[in-house]
Amino acid sequence: MTARFPLMIPLEEARTYVLDRCSRKEPIFTPVNDAFGLVTAVDVIAKESIPPFANTAMDGFAVRSSDVAVVPVQLRIIETIAAGYAPKLVVGTGEASRIMTGAPIPEGADAVVMVEKVSVKGDAVTIETAVQAGNHIRPAGDDVTSGQLVFAQGTVLTAGHLGVLCSLGMSEIATYPRLRVGVMSTGDELVDDCGPLAPGQIRDSNRCTLVSLLNGDGFVAVDLGLIPDDETAIESALLHGADRCDAIVTSGGVSMGDFDYVKAVLDRVGDMRWMQIAIKPAKPLAFGTIGHTPVFGLPGNPVSSMVSYELFARPGLRTMMGFPEPIRTVIQGIAAEPLTRHPDGKTHYSRVLARYEDGRIRVRSVAGQGSHMLTSMARSNALAVLPNGDGCREGDVVDLLLLN
Repeated sequence: MTARFPLMIPLEEARTYVLDRCSRKEPIFTPVNDAFGLVTAVDVIAKESIPPFANTAMDGFAVRSSDVAVVPVQLRIIETIAAGYAPKLVVGTGEASRIMTGAPIPEGADAVVMVEKVSVKGDAVTIETAVQAGNHIRPAGDDVTSGQLVFAQGTVLTAGHLGVLCSLGMSEIATYPRLRVGVMSTGDELVDDCGPLAPGQIRDSNRCTLVSLLNGDGFVAVDLGLIPDDETAIESALLHGADRCDAIVTSGGVSMGDFDYVKAVLDRVGDMRWMQIAIKPAKPLAFGTIGHTPVFGLPGNPVSSMVSYELFARPGLRTMMGFPEPIRTVIQGIAAEPLTRHPDGKTHYSRVLARYEDGRIRVRSVAGQGSHMLTSMARSNALAVLPNGDGCREGDVVDLLLLN
């Protein structure tokens, strides 16, 4: 069933509609080495401590602090303890063990004197500085203790998180799975080779752009190809994509004036809503499902396609992957020059270049704001959110979406 809305609807209404229908995927166990950028599906509880034993933070000598209360003092060296080896001897009164960074603290010792504060002659070491108990010793569990909540469910795993999981001896972790997202372009006017263009033809840039955006955002992009304006071919590509992918992103065929090839197929095989949203660019959006597979129908103009991906597809896909904050955070900058626009009932997403200057983020417009002008998108690193009206003056505060 299709619902058509010729009147423009607010962005938040459209995005809420999309996010409410992007169900979070069921958790799976993922190898830790493949979990970068994924979201934890369970609380991570430590089953052991980090470090597992008291060890030294410095190269030096393990001593009894009572032996070095008055310095200088000479102690007998009884052994050398390297990292990865267990001490064999107990440090007694008047004794010391040479010790390397990370090595276990021997029994009897309660402090480490760094090597720069001693002098060695034969099997004797002269301690030249007094130290207190615990000096340069990392106690067992200093970082993590067994039974501790290390990371809560919903944590986005970074390199540091994965290092901790490896330190805890974990080879896999329950996460929400990385999505496979099919990407297809439609239109007889599009070509994807490097040969000469026939009259009326243009090169397909959207597919490469969307594949790159998806891969950069941590999804697995699946290229479903460039599909001609043929209902049978479009239907076959969509059904094939819905069968092998977690979601589909298409570009083209969703505007009011487009031929009805994509619309006709999606209406037949899916449950779609066709929306005109009060934004510029990226006013047209189709969203729905084929079976249980979400389908994002993005506009064909290159910049509109990228902005629509940013505002709708990316948040929807991140919701499916369990991200606690699927929508990119809006930050504030200062207009370094006027950012002008005309009242038209829409929120404008203007391409700008944002730079950190004098302690503030300052933004300047990028030349070429037409929805077909992809070069200006490549030269920008942010979108300035300009509410309906005349824009903003130099020095005004402006909301920003930083894209990289």
